[in-house]
Amino acid sequence: MDAIEAILTRRSTRKMNPERPSDELIEKVVEAGRSAPSGSNSQTTHFLVITKREVLDDLERIVQEAFAAMEVTPGLYISMRNSIMAAKRGNYAYDYHAPVLIVTANKKGYGNAMADSACALENMMIAANALDLGSCWINQLHWLTDNEQVNGYMKQIGLQEDETITGGLILGYGADGGPVRTPLKRKGNPVTWIHD
Repeated sequence: MDAIEAILTRRSTRKMNPERPSDELIEKVVEAGRSAPSGSNSQTTHFLVITKREVLDDLERIVQEAFAAMEVTPGLYISMRNSIMAAKRGNYAYDYHAPVLIVTANKKGYGNAMADSACALENMMIAANALDLGSCWINQLHWLTDNEQVNGYMKQIGLQEDETITGGLILGYGADGGPVRTPLKRKGNPVTWIHD
């Protein structure tokens, strides 16, 4: 699969089987993230690769509790509202029970923290697709980066004191064996050309 095909066929995979990809495949995906561009070549994105089921389960519980304690208020974007409502019903697994979670973090106060991490996450998702792995961008830990329980737990497993959670992705084999590659019709993302 060439780079353009890997980009154009990448879709979010939310239903995964519990089989964990090999460390070699996970390392290839992470290396793609580490190779992403960064502002002034700062290379400050920190990758926390979580495959330990006990830690994944702990984070699922902590995140569900955090969202269940929130209230739906006017103006919340739909993803946040959906997370809160699912957590209140008690059936919320923000990571879809995937076997791998890669959390990105970056320096607090660094102006390019989100952009650098976004580039890394996109690289990892494209690499995952090229390696026949499913992936999906996960924002919930970023939304909860200031939550005392989430932040405290993340620090226990490697988040540094001077870092903030910037995003994450789940990784694994799709429930049907491979990643989701069903084409999506593009209805947004307008393009304006300014020609000579």
